[in-house]
Amino acid sequence: MTSPSSAVVLIGPMGAGKTSVGKKVARALELPFFDTDAAVSRAHGPIERLFAERGEAHFRALEREAVKEGLAGGGVVSLGGGAVLDTDTRADLARHRVVLLTVAPRVVATRVRGSSRPLLAGEDPLERWTRLYEERRPIYEQLADVTFDTSSGPLQEVVERIVDWVRPEHAAPSTQSEGDS
Repeated sequence: MTSPSSAVVLIGPMGAGKTSVGKKVARALELPFFDTDAAVSRAHGPIERLFAERGEAHFRALEREAVKEGLAGGGVVSLGGGAVLDTDTRADLARHRVVLLTVAPRVVATRVRGSSRPLLAGEDPLERWTRLYEERRPIYEQLADVTFDTSSGPLQEVVERIVDWVRPEHAAPSTQSEGDS
């Protein structure tokens, strides 16, 4: 369907559904799925342990390698929420179709409650999530070719909208924008 050099990349804040949506989009498009967080965990152990024992900078270096691997393979690639902080990753994304998944704070509260996400440890998780999202939102928006909100309705509707957006786009990235409905 797509060439190995062109991926559909899902970016956005933690809890937006990048992995869940990405798996379903990949299945619908009959493409491989690659999740950078899962790749780091498989190769190096749990992310929360990496943060605790080696720190965020070490994790980000491992994440960068996972991003390069995922993008090189094409298909559908889900990036961890902070992967876009890397300037090389941002430059690489220019050659791919980038989908921003957003989610309202009121919805994400239930999705991240009780999680072991290291960036949400030590304080009110929703306050920390909101601060991280606000810091990263300009980067997400700059990189995105299209945006879909996962706050309401079945995720399958978002999957179908992404699939419809991708299917006629088999060539180069687009600057098309969708509403956050």
